[in-house]
Amino acid sequence: MTPVPAVLVLEDGTTWRGRAYGAVGHTVGEAVFSTGMTGYQETLTDPSYHRQVVVMTAPHIGNTGVNDEDSESSRIWVAGYVVRDPARRASNWRSKRELPEELAAQGVVGISHVDTRSITRHLRERGAMRVGIFSGPELATDAQLLEQVRQAPEMTGAQLAEQVSTASAYVVPAIGAKRFTVASLDLGIKSMTPQRMAQRGIESHVLPATASIDDVLATGADGVFFSNGPGDPATALPQIELLKQVLDRRIPFFGICFGNQLFGHALDLGTFKLGYGHRGINQPVLDRTTGKVEVTAHNHGFAVDAPLEGTFATPFGAAQVSHVNLNDQVVEGLNLVDGPAFSVQYHPEAAAGPHDAGYLFDRFADLMGEHSADAQKN
Repeated sequence: MTPVPAVLVLEDGTTWRGRAYGAVGHTVGEAVFSTGMTGYQETLTDPSYHRQVVVMTAPHIGNTGVNDEDSESSRIWVAGYVVRDPARRASNWRSKRELPEELAAQGVVGISHVDTRSITRHLRERGAMRVGIFSGPELATDAQLLEQVRQAPEMTGAQLAEQVSTASAYVVPAIGAKRFTVASLDLGIKSMTPQRMAQRGIESHVLPATASIDDVLATGADGVFFSNGPGDPATALPQIELLKQVLDRRIPFFGICFGNQLFGHALDLGTFKLGYGHRGINQPVLDRTTGKVEVTAHNHGFAVDAPLEGTFATPFGAAQVSHVNLNDQVVEGLNLVDGPAFSVQYHPEAAAGPHDAGYLFDRFADLMGEHSADAQKN
């Protein structure tokens, strides 16, 4: 089969030429890179990548194919996919389909046979930017393609969580005896997260991003969880207001990724766009509460702006930064000093690994247990 030509165009006018991979056509989004050496199926199906074109720094992609167990949602969410050396064929006992066939079936436009490390270096030096992938036998001029890229919306100011959230509530039951009930706000939740809770005897009531405090209370929740998700956290005003109502009632709270950023906003902190974000499965994070360093999985382009040292005042009492990225000192976690609430910026569910941060689900369970015990005393 004759390869179909493709071109990748960044908004600064830089281009790379290669071959179509997946669907043939065109797509635009924010260019980001992922440093994971494994777990590409989990990356593709992570709703947090909505409207983003993912550049894989690992050169060989597709060697394990696609299976029916590892997806983090019901579909592929990335806006486009960029790889260097696609596998000629999958070789894994769980594989059901070839990766390029799955991309094509879901209409995901990609490009292969480009130097993904040079693209990564470019993004590290210039910052995340809009990008387009265009493929087909007859392409427009580079100037025309660049104009299409520059007309694409930016990620700053994008309100996307409601676009990826579940349309209706559903329940993921506890495994074994049920210990707690958690109301989980789906802002782009990954399927592994309620599974990690279920392993600890937690029943998850997964609610749409539009849920109200009445919806939360109707579950009889012992705790509230805010998930990961795409977009600019500063735009999630209804969800921030919901979280404030949760904190007012002193319901135990745990947030991951987007949930961490919304926790920051609820505490009257700000968020800001990172130069090129953290994405991959090899970010070192210090847990200041234990002094331990964890290797962690990340996918975020925004971060919380908070004082790194000491405590700071919030409407819900004193709070502090609990986790810090050791590469660049970005805030990776927050907690109330005298309240039942904490969050982290990274992914302790970490499908495809690493699993250093799995203890955070135990910490959430312990928090709910302590809160329940205190309530009984009073």
